[in-house]
Amino acid sequence: MVTTPTPPPTFHVYDVTLRDGSQQEGMQLSVNDKLRIAAYLDDFGVGFIEGGWPGSNPKDSEFFRRATSGELALHNAELVAFGMTRRVGVKAADDPLIGALRDSGARVATLVAKSHVGHVQEALRTTLAENLEMLRDSVTHLRSEGMRVFIDAEHFFDGFRLDRAYALEVVRTAAEAGAEAVVLCDTNGGMLPSWMGEIVSTAVEVGAPIGIHCHNDSGCAVANTLAAVDAGASHVQGCVNGYGERTGNADIISVVANLEVKYGWQVLPEGSLAEATRTAQAIAEITNVPAGPRRAYVGTSAFAHKAGLHASAIKVDPNLYQHVDPARVGNDMRMLVSDMAGRANIQIKGEQLGFDLSDRTVAAAVTERVKSKELQGYTYDAADASFELLLRDQLDRLPEVFTVAHWTTTSFANGDNDPVSEAVVKLVAQGRTQYFVGEGNGPVNALDMALRRALIPVYPAVAGYDLQDYRVRILDGSSGTEALVRVLIDTTNGERTWTTVGVGSNVIEASWEALCDAYRYGLIHLFENRVGTADVEETVGADEVEETVGAGGSVDSGM
Repeated sequence: MVTTPTPPPTFHVYDVTLRDGSQQEGMQLSVNDKLRIAAYLDDFGVGFIEGGWPGSNPKDSEFFRRATSGELALHNAELVAFGMTRRVGVKAADDPLIGALRDSGARVATLVAKSHVGHVQEALRTTLAENLEMLRDSVTHLRSEGMRVFIDAEHFFDGFRLDRAYALEVVRTAAEAGAEAVVLCDTNGGMLPSWMGEIVSTAVEVGAPIGIHCHNDSGCAVANTLAAVDAGASHVQGCVNGYGERTGNADIISVVANLEVKYGWQVLPEGSLAEATRTAQAIAEITNVPAGPRRAYVGTSAFAHKAGLHASAIKVDPNLYQHVDPARVGNDMRMLVSDMAGRANIQIKGEQLGFDLSDRTVAAAVTERVKSKELQGYTYDAADASFELLLRDQLDRLPEVFTVAHWTTTSFANGDNDPVSEAVVKLVAQGRTQYFVGEGNGPVNALDMALRRALIPVYPAVAGYDLQDYRVRILDGSSGTEALVRVLIDTTNGERTWTTVGVGSNVIEASWEALCDAYRYGLIHLFENRVGTADVEETVGADEVEETVGAGGSVDSGM
C-alpha cells in the first residue's frame, strides 16, 4: 500500500515566475507582460505571486506602482515584494532597499538571507553574528511595519553540509524574529530526492514552518520539492513552465498537479487545476518562450500516443496508458498518426475528427495509405490538418473548394538591387477562374501572396488567415541537393490553429503543397461551420462561370 503524507493545516503555493523565472536566458518581460502574467497566476489560484525586486531596478518599481494602484486586481493571491536583508553596518529602518519593500504597496515581503558560512564571510564580508543580526533586524522592522515576511535561506543545503549548526541557527533566528516561513533554497540545484528528507526534517525540528525552493540543475527540481513536502515542508515555490536561470526552477504547475492528483490534497481553489494547461500556454505566449510539448501534465505531447500497441489498449480503456485523465489538468488525449500507427490509432483519431472508421477494411486502407505517405517523407503526427484531408480523400468526402490549374515562380534582380520574387497562380474556385500575380520576399512568399489574392475575391475569410510558423527539414542530407524537403506550416484564423505538411524535391514544391492544404483545410471548416458537414460538397461544387485576372504586389520566409 502506497501512503501519502497528511496535508498540513496551512499550505502555501508561491509562484516566482515574475522574478526568478524572468532571469531565464533570452526572456525579457515588460511591465505590461508582468501584469498580464500576474493576472493569469491569480486566476489559476496560487496563493502568492512574487512580483520582483522594488528599488533594484526601474522596471520592478514601476510594476509595483501600477500593480498596487488598481491595475492588478487579485482575488486569490497576495502580491509579494522580494528583497534582501539590510546591508552590513546599516539599520534596517535606514536601508533604502528595505525602505523600497516597505513602500512597495505589497503586504508581503520575502528577504533573501545568507545561510552558508562561506557566503557570509566571502560574499558579505562580515561575521556570522552580524549576518544573524542583519536577518533579525530586517524581519523585525518589516513586521513592525505590518508586513508579512518570508525568508529565503540562500544556499541552505550546501551550507547545511558545511556547517549544520549555523544553517539551522539562521532558520531559528528568522522564526524568532517573526518570519512566517523559512524557505530552504537549493540555489545551485544539485540536490537529489534521496538527500532531501534528512535535511528538511532536521530543519522542521527547529519549530519554524519550512518552505522549499529548488533549481533544476540536477534534473530533480520537482522531485526534490515533493521530497521536501514529504519531510514536512508546507510552502512550495516554483515557476510556470519551469522557467528560470540556467536549467530553470521547479515547475510550479507540475508540483501542484502532483499534490492534487497524486497526494489528494487541495492546494488550489476548487476546480482551478483544470485551468493548468490554459495557464501554462497563455503565459508561454506572453513570455514568447515556448513551454515545450513534452512538459508534464500540460504539454501538447503529455497525453499523445503513437505506438499501435498503446492505441489498441486505449480503445479498451484510456487509463491503461495514461497516469491521469487529461481533463483534470485541462489537457486532451491526442492520437498521433504515423508509420508506427496501427489500425486502432487511425480509428481513434478518425473518431476525434468526427469520422466513423469502425469498418475494419476502411480503417486498414487508411492505415496503409498513411504508412505509404510517411515512407515518402510525410509526417502526420505533427500535421493533423493534412491527415484530415487525407482521410476525407480516402473516404470520398473531400470537397473541391478550389482547383489549381497551374503555378509558377521566378526570382530576378535589376543591377545591384535586391532580388525580387514573382509568382503566378491560376485556379478555379466556386466556378470562377482566378489568375493572379504576386510579389514577395522570396518565391514561397510570392506564391503565398498570389494564392491569397486569387482566393480572397471568392472566399473573403482567407484575408483573416495568417501564417504562424514555417519549418523546413532536409529529409536525407546525404543526398545533397537531390534530397527531399519537408515543410510544415502552422496557420491560424484567430480562433484555431492547424498544421499542414508538404514534401517535394525542393523547398518551393513542398511549401506549395503545404500552403494549398492550409487554405483548403481552413475553407472546408469554414463551410462546415456555416452549413453543416453534409452540405459542404454541394455548397462548394459548381461549374466554371467566370474568369478573373489580377496582378499583385503571407509566407514571408525569404525563400
